[in-house]
Amino acid sequence: MKPVVVGVDGSATATAAAQWAAREAKLRHTPLTVLMASGFGDGGFGAKAHTPVAWRETKETLAGQLLRTIRDDLAAAEPGVRITAEMSPADPETALRHASGDACLLVLGKPTGTLSGLLAGSPDLDLVARAQCPVVVVRGQSREGGPVVVGVDGSPFSEAAIAQAFEEASLHEVSLVALHTWLDGGASRLCGEERGDFPAAIREAERQVLVERLAGWRERYPDIPVERVVEQDRPRDRLLDRSADASLMVLGSRGRGGFTGMVLGSTSHALLHHAACPVLVSRPHTTESRIAEAR
Repeated sequence: MKPVVVGVDGSATATAAAQWAAREAKLRHTPLTVLMASGFGDGGFGAKAHTPVAWRETKETLAGQLLRTIRDDLAAAEPGVRITAEMSPADPETALRHASGDACLLVLGKPTGTLSGLLAGSPDLDLVARAQCPVVVVRGQSREGGPVVVGVDGSPFSEAAIAQAFEEASLHEVSLVALHTWLDGGASRLCGEERGDFPAAIREAERQVLVERLAGWRERYPDIPVERVVEQDRPRDRLLDRSADASLMVLGSRGRGGFTGMVLGSTSHALLHHAACPVLVSRPHTTESRIAEAR
C-alpha cells in the first residue's frame, strides 16, 4: 500500500503539515512516511554546495533527533497509524520528488522557522510541479466540515482535479463546490453592456461548460451535495475568497492558465501562497481510471 509522505524541517508550518498528513493517513488507512532531507542543492552555476564535514555531522545529528521527536509525537497523536521516519542525504527537492514516485499523496508545508535553513524539507513551486503524485501544501486552517472547492476551467486537464475533488469530498463526507469563472476580454464594453448585464447567452454557455465537466460525477457520487458556481471574474480572486470557508482546495496540474512546462501558472501560484486552507494539486495519470469510469 502506497504511503502518505510528508516532508518536515523543524518549522511550525512543516509540523502542522505532518499533523495534517497523519490524520489523512489514518482516514485513508495507509502508512505514513515522515521524510527529512539533510542535504544541500546546487551551490550555484551547476556546482554542488560543499560544507565542512564537522558541520554536516552536527546537522545530521540534530536532524535525526528532531525527526525521531516528530515521529513519536505523531504516533502519540494518531495511534494505529504505521509511521516510518526516513532521513535522506539528498537535497529537499530531490528527496521529496523521489519519494513522490511511490506515494499516494505528498504533503508539504511552506518554508519558515528558525531551523529551516539548517534542516531542509520545505517545498518550492518546482517540487509541486514535478512531483509524481498528488501534492497537498498545508497552509491556513482546514475548516472541519467545510466543503472541498475545485476550480474548473473547461479544459480536459481539469478532469483530474474534478475526479480528485469528488474523491476527497466522499472520503471526508463533506459537500463539493465546483467553481467556473470567465472573463469577457472587454466584449461587454464593446457591446455597450455593463459588467453585471453580460449577455445571457454567453453566461448560459459558460454555465454549460461546468455542467458538461461535472457530467458523470454526480451519478457516481450521488450522496455528495454539489454547489455549482459560475461567475464572471478572475479564477484566482474567486478561489481565494472560497478558500476562507473550505476544508480543501483542489487544482488541476495544467489548464488554460495553469502550468507552463514545469512552472506554475499565476492562479496556482497565488493559491499556493495565499489560500486560507490546504491546497491539493492533482495529477492526471493518477486519476485516469476514475475519469474513464465516470464517463
